[in-house]
Amino acid sequence: MSIVIKNLSYRYSEIGNPAYALQNISLTIEEGSFFGIIGHTGSGKTTLVQHLNGLIPSEAGCITVDGHDLSDKNERKIVRSLVGMVFQYPEYQLFAETVYEDIAFGPKNMKLSDEEIHSRVLHAMELVGLEPDRFREKSPFELSGGEKRRAALAGVLAMRPKYLVLDEPMAGLDPQGRKEILAILERLRSEDGCTILMISHSMEDIARHATQLLVLDHGTIAYLDTPQAVFSHAEELFRLGLSVPQMTVLAMLLRQKGYDVPSVSSDETPLLDWIKRRLSQAIPFCIDAILERKY
Repeated sequence: MSIVIKNLSYRYSEIGNPAYALQNISLTIEEGSFFGIIGHTGSGKTTLVQHLNGLIPSEAGCITVDGHDLSDKNERKIVRSLVGMVFQYPEYQLFAETVYEDIAFGPKNMKLSDEEIHSRVLHAMELVGLEPDRFREKSPFELSGGEKRRAALAGVLAMRPKYLVLDEPMAGLDPQGRKEILAILERLRSEDGCTILMISHSMEDIARHATQLLVLDHGTIAYLDTPQAVFSHAEELFRLGLSVPQMTVLAMLLRQKGYDVPSVSSDETPLLDWIKRRLSQAIPFCIDAILERKY
């Protein structure tokens, strides 16, 4: 099962010279993957993901989710139950009197039984780290910024999407909040088998978590590969207005100086170990030199 996109194109307007947001996009997002999406502002990232559950109808091309064609009105309802969307600053969508009621809103619209709704709400709260006994009767507006973000995420998770699409889910969060959200996403993927699709401007997050990485440039595919393979094209990414993980930059600079350093992937440990070994060799030499010169 997978999301398959074939020859997808989309224009902002047909008046005058149309501006293409997407041009002839074809790719497959495999079930169980962590699919990262990066690109400069205006590259088409948000437009692409809004096609995945029919928020934007496709003008040209075809999208299927587990074989269900989004162009078919009857199939679209099924797809929307499979694909959950979390937009930037999802906490702005909180509205109910209590956290419990807010998270229960989606399952209620699915016409589920009260027992099933209750089970889903509690499970979603536990998934995102909101202890039900402590938070269920609280107003969502009394929560901290990170707690609001988790409550909004729980509202989507309570609908049990198979594919979870997130547009900059860590925007505005401090480092600890970012770490907590990413840990939740990894739990969803490993424990619940949820496929994650995430737009991000954090190259470090993408490098550590994504299994596949899409780079968009003016609505076209610039790269589609593993993060390690994509970030090996550092100079090209710089020209596209993008950065690369800091450890990748460090490895690149060391290679330019002639050092044979390990490749950097999602695991930075080999490079860090190499640096530690070099430091452990250099420090005694420096100390001896200092002592000899009596500095």
